[in-house]
Amino acid sequence: MGGQENLSKPLLLLDNGNMVSLLNAGEYQCQNLSFEEAKGIIDTHDENDVLRCFSNADIERVIFEYLGIAKRNFEYKHIRNMRVGQDAIVFKLYTTPSETQPIIHADDGVEAKKIQNIYVYCQYFQRIS
Repeated sequence: MGGQENLSKPLLLLDNGNMVSLLNAGEYQCQNLSFEEAKGIIDTHDENDVLRCFSNADIERVIFEYLGIAKRNFEYKHIRNMRVGQDAIVFKLYTTPSETQPIIHADDGVEAKKIQNIYVYCQYFQRIS
């Protein structure tokens, strides 16, 4: 879970969709991360040592607003393969139907109904061979 600048093996930030496409070859080590651990890993990397491999605005809100990571402009890059020894943090969103469906009224009187719950968790991946 390195902290030194390593431009040949930058830290990858992934989401549900692109994580699977990276696991097409090799062996990987995976572990769940707390939000504090994910924040700590990202904070130890320089901005140019992190690649954002997703374009999901909801995931970006999780990273910067909920994890409390200072807003940085991580370069976007589509990655197809992880290198041996390369690290990644995966932000996984999953949605469940709402067991309750309260109706609220916005300031202008329009009704809105809660229909789902959204959860997020983090995992750390490293390609080991």
